[in-house]
Amino acid sequence: MNQMVHIKKTLSPEPAASKEVGRTNDPARTMAEILAVATHEFADKGLTGARIDEIAAATRTSKRMIYYYFGSKDGLYLAVLEEAYRRMRAIESDLHLDDLPPTEALIRLVEFTYDHHRNNEDFIRLVMSENIQRGDYLRQSTTIQQVNSNAIRSVQAVYDRGVAEGVFRAGLDPVDIHSAISAFTFFNVSNRHTFGVIFKDRLRSDLAETLKREHVVELILRFVSHSISA
Repeated sequence: MNQMVHIKKTLSPEPAASKEVGRTNDPARTMAEILAVATHEFADKGLTGARIDEIAAATRTSKRMIYYYFGSKDGLYLAVLEEAYRRMRAIESDLHLDDLPPTEALIRLVEFTYDHHRNNEDFIRLVMSENIQRGDYLRQSTTIQQVNSNAIRSVQAVYDRGVAEGVFRAGLDPVDIHSAISAFTFFNVSNRHTFGVIFKDRLRSDLAETLKREHVVELILRFVSHSISA
């Protein structure tokens, strides 16, 4: 069941289960806490391995309350996915890319995406998990395409300005630019553990260093520039 159906229920009092565990009648806060804990639970163990009991215990709620808000384990998983993307896009929208020259705007976008992924391994693991599910749960979402279409519009606006000013080459699809940014920054985290085993000198900290930040920026700039030669 879609998360939005259950958000509407927050207009009603919480179920008796909340009173049993001494929770205050603050549905928005309760849902936010559940989503935060569930994000790590699903990222760490995947959809199959995650346990609602563990989420309930960590949030001092109950399975009954979680099901009241999200309908089912599947409903909570979908809500976690939607919230992960929504949160990223919300921060992205505050980058004020329109206030920067196109090249600087693109650099800021790449650096933000790199830093977000590098510092949010749970997001990467959630996306990996959903790909194992072949995107079946995101396909049920009524909001995910709209949320992510804003990201494409941002890339489109920066790219169009760059083409108009003669700093970017024409003929590129903004989805391809977005995909290239995602590919490098996602790989940087998704493969850090295997890289750490195979190339031990590349794993110097708990954070990913599979690809260096400045190298990812350079790769993307070369992709959109007029000349892609060294």
